Amino acid sequence: MRPRVHVAARVPAPVQAALERDFALEPEPVDLDGLVAIPSVRVDAAALDRAGPRLRIVASYAVGLDNVDLDAARERGIVVTNTPDVLTRATAEHTLALLLALRRRVAEGDRLLRRRRPWRLEPTFMLGRGLAGSTLGIVGAGRIGREVARLAEALGMRIVAAGRGDPLDAVLDADAVTLHCPLTVETRHLLDAGALARMGPDAVLVNTSRGAVVHEEALVDALRARTIAGAALDVFEDEPRVHPGLLELENVVLTPHLGSATQETREAMGMLCVEALRAVLLEDRPPPNAVA
Repeated sequence: MRPRVHVAARVPAPVQAALERDFALEPEPVDLDGLVAIPSVRVDAAALDRAGPRLRIVASYAVGLDNVDLDAARERGIVVTNTPDVLTRATAEHTLALLLALRRRVAEGDRLLRRRRPWRLEPTFMLGRGLAGSTLGIVGAGRIGREVARLAEALGMRIVAAGRGDPLDAVLDADAVTLHCPLTVETRHLLDAGALARMGPDAVLVNTSRGAVVHEEALVDALRARTIAGAALDVFEDEPRVHPGLLELENVVLTPHLGSATQETREAMGMLCVEALRAVLLEDRPPPNAVA
């Protein structure tokens, strides 16, 4: 019998074909050998128990693992894997896309035209700000943070970065702040009302990490008060719900968790999951991307 695997969401066709070749795909997450998880699905102790005593691997279709109870997995001898490296460039590109959309008022201009508002080209019409010569503060000095720095330097930005345990003061003084840290007990609401108040009134915030790294209510208050100039968010504290205050503001750019959403990247992420499943369930060996 082929190992029984449940996939928590639709996956690109090449990934689906690879899964179907080697595994019996189950529609429900019960009586399993393997589970392919996505960030919006909580894999806690109850979910692991529901999957059954045969479960040997949880292959997470993501880098971040805040949705997986790693301790519960270790207690049950279940391997947990993620998808490092392959989404680094895509997420970094999306970070810069959000920053440019915010600073150059791309989304705001699009909304203006779609509302059929009258407009005329004038020297002071919808002025934005360029990136060259400005400072980018990067919170999280891992793969994605370093790639964002590389791309931003190519656009003429100066970089200030803070890794794990580093003070945020210098980063919060930057013209733009981008977030690339994992969601942990320490980083939950890292950008709270106090941190946002330390940013300048011309500064902007970009978050492509996890929504709860930012205290969303405090962010809405700061944006309304113009304590900061704007925010661009790809992730939200209570996904898929978006704070209604964010939807009302013009100085905000929003995307629905698209950081790794390129065809090439999502296929590569899926194939990492497939290879991890094969390693554990077919070849009885530890996969190189195991985290637990």
